[in-house]
Amino acid sequence: MPAKKHAGLKWLGRGLFVILILLSLALIFNEQIKSWLVSSYAPSVTTKTVKSNSKKKADFNFSKVKSLDFQTVAKARMNKNSISVIGSISIPSVNLYLPIGKGVSNETLALAAGTMKADQKMGQGNYALAGHHMIKHNALFSPLYYKSKVGQMIYLSDAKNIYAYKTTTRKFIAATDVQVVDDVPGKKLVTLITCDKTGAGRLMIRGTYQQKWAFKKAPASVQKSFTSHFNNKY
Repeated sequence: MPAKKHAGLKWLGRGLFVILILLSLALIFNEQIKSWLVSSYAPSVTTKTVKSNSKKKADFNFSKVKSLDFQTVAKARMNKNSISVIGSISIPSVNLYLPIGKGVSNETLALAAGTMKADQKMGQGNYALAGHHMIKHNALFSPLYYKSKVGQMIYLSDAKNIYAYKTTTRKFIAATDVQVVDDVPGKKLVTLITCDKTGAGRLMIRGTYQQKWAFKKAPASVQKSFTSHFNNKY
């Protein structure tokens, strides 16, 4: 065999070996990479971006939502500009800090909490959010599953104001109990929905409205829970 051809085959073999090693590492660290892609997503949340994104159309068809696999997360990061961020949620007692995206598209739910109804307004009606939960206990809505309790405070922000709610309900429900996101006459609520351990059912966290502050008038600790976790310009 000519020396040139032999050298070429040798380099081809090495290249294939390196590719196999990289593929093996990707498979081994699949969950860690996926968690990093989710946790490192840090969009800007400003009065300007919230106002602009609030006017955009969104998909609210929850039946189209896929399970959170690596491909879905990777695609979401590549298409992160398609996520219309309209606020953020902070639950300091469980270490949950997430951007809120408009709608429940797969890209939105791969990286943020998603609004479950069109035209929701913080501090009014039943503000319903959906989110995935992952093996990593501090990613997406995972802290709700592992750490949430009645009595904990839930804060929402639209970059202009902060809205405070107190957790009153934590219970598992059937996936078909979609009425929990409906408005309740005379009540101001926040309802957070994530999957249960099996993926077949749902965990519902519900809070009742307590008060609203202009962002810079909120307690310093509450302000910090937003400013230290998001790229904010309030």
